[in-house]
Amino acid sequence: MDVNSNKYTYLFALVMVVVVALLLSGASISLKDRQDANVRQEKQQDILKSIGIMVERSEAPAEFDKFITEQVVVQNGQAVESETGAFEIDMAAAVSKPVAERQVPLYVASKNDTTFYIVPLRGKGLWGPIWGYVSLLSDGSTVYGTTFGHKGETPGLGAEITTDRFQEQFSGKQIMDGNNFVSVEVVKTGANNEHEVDGISGGTITSVGVGNMLKDCLTPYVDYFKNTNAQ
Repeated sequence: MDVNSNKYTYLFALVMVVVVALLLSGASISLKDRQDANVRQEKQQDILKSIGIMVERSEAPAEFDKFITEQVVVQNGQAVESETGAFEIDMAAAVSKPVAERQVPLYVASKNDTTFYIVPLRGKGLWGPIWGYVSLLSDGSTVYGTTFGHKGETPGLGAEITTDRFQEQFSGKQIMDGNNFVSVEVVKTGANNEHEVDGISGGTITSVGVGNMLKDCLTPYVDYFKNTNAQ
């Protein structure tokens, strides 16, 4: 075949595309189990971080089994049976449904003889999704810790939600006012009560997004906490 012909050029390009596609497909398939394991371990890391347990990713499975004593699926404030395990629930899909229709996971942890409830979070920042976990003490109201993440917030502005300086404000705040659910609001500045924290200067929309995410994602659990503490 004439290597200078158009036919040869097109055939060569076609063969290369097929070969490269097969190589990439093979690599993707061969790495999928490892990628899934990494995602699972990172999720376990974040859940543990919300109760102050910092571990390497490789250590997360063992520590998760050590500290997480129960995984519950909650709907409308009640523990329910679900075909999908709590850990496998897709929070992005869950929060797209009305609150009453959501089945959401709750992680119960025990550390130093203290019980914690850990609630996963998913919401919207300025440039994309934000997420995280909030841990509550056994009264179902007092925030113990938080961890937040984001997909594309601006460094120095909205991305500051991942910093200790922002997250540590939530510790000790109350999501309940008596018997009423109020959540924790992120205000522009001057937080002055147990239901408010200060937002990020220049990151107002993302800050408000964190407050909205907390309120939206905590709502399905409120009656569960009330009923559990009443027992």
